Amino acid sequence: MSDDDPAAAMARADMYRFLSACYYEPEQAFMEEKLFDSMLIAAQRLSPALAGQAKHLGEAFVAEDLQTLLVDYTRLFLGPLQVRAQPYGSSWLKAPEATQDNPPPAVLDLYSEGGFELDAEFAELPDHVAVELEFLYQLAYNRNQAEVTGQADVAQKIDDLQRRFLTEHLGLWVEPFAAAVTSAAEAAFYRELADITRAFVQAEIGRLAAH
Repeated sequence: MSDDDPAAAMARADMYRFLSACYYEPEQAFMEEKLFDSMLIAAQRLSPALAGQAKHLGEAFVAEDLQTLLVDYTRLFLGPLQVRAQPYGSSWLKAPEATQDNPPPAVLDLYSEGGFELDAEFAELPDHVAVELEFLYQLAYNRNQAEVTGQADVAQKIDDLQRRFLTEHLGLWVEPFAAAVTSAAEAAFYRELADITRAFVQAEIGRLAAH
C-alpha cells in the first residue's frame, strides 16, 4: 500500500489515538464507543500482522472483568508502592550531558514545535505514554490535512518532526517499557497492549526512515 494512500494515512493517525486511549484507566466506555472495533479497522488498512494484534487486544479486553483490569492497571502504572512499568519517558531515558552542540532532547520543546498544548488541568506528567501517543496522533492528523490541502512543505516539516520525536524520544524507550509491561502484567490485555504499541511504533520508525 502506498505511503501516500489517504486511507492508510488516516489509519496511522487513528492507531495513535486509539493506543493513547488504552493507556488511561480502563472503563466501560471502551466497549460502548467501540474502541477495539475501530482499532481493528484501522489496523486492517495497515498490515495483516497489526490487524491480528488489534484483534487479540480487543478479545483480551472482553475476556476480563473491568475490576480485574483496573487492579492490573493500578499495579502496572500507578502504584502506590512499586510501579511495575513506569509510563513516563523520563523514567527510561538518561538525558545526555548538555552542551552547546548537543542539547538534551526536551519533550516540551517538541510539543511546542508541533503546536501541541496540554490542558492546564491535566494531572499527569507531559511525557506519559498516553500523551506522547496523542501528540503523534495530532502530528499525523495535521500532516494528513496538509497533504489534502496541497501544503507539501508543511507536510514535510511534520514528517521531520514525527521522525525526530520517534527517534529521539518515544522510540528510545518504548522497547524497555513494553518489556516491563509484558513481564509484570497479570491481565492478558496489557501484554497485548504492550506488544501492539511496540510493533506499531517500530513500524512507524521504519516507515519514516525510508522517506
